[in-house]
Amino acid sequence: MKKFTILLIAVVVALVAAGTVEAKKKSNKEGTAKIEFLEKVYDFGVIQEKGGQVSHEFEFINKGDGNLVILKATAECGCTRPSFTEKPVAPGKTGKLKVTYNPLGRPGGFEKIVTVTTNGNPRKVRLKIRGTVSQ
Repeated sequence: MKKFTILLIAVVVALVAAGTVEAKKKSNKEGTAKIEFLEKVYDFGVIQEKGGQVSHEFEFINKGDGNLVILKATAECGCTRPSFTEKPVAPGKTGKLKVTYNPLGRPGGFEKIVTVTTNGNPRKVRLKIRGTVSQ
């Protein structure tokens, strides 16, 4: 009975060790994503209030060795709306994040921040749009 217990413990230890090695191989294989935006600030210049919404696409590249996923993008107010694909961006590939601003009822200068959260490095990136709304 003692030999059986020792054998059972040895098998369990071997299985745990094999699982740890496999998990380590898998995590190394996945790599780390690295997001780099081609620009972080966009100036719309002067836009007409009655002209309706304006949009700009911020392009980025994944300079890491793992898949990049944008987890969320949030604006500081309801007049600014970010949109993006939730599909992973492979290493070396590019993607776009679109930011739309609604000038209706907002004459004068504006500057809005969109915070982008990713699974990569850096975890958070701040993008800025600005301009002036003319009546």
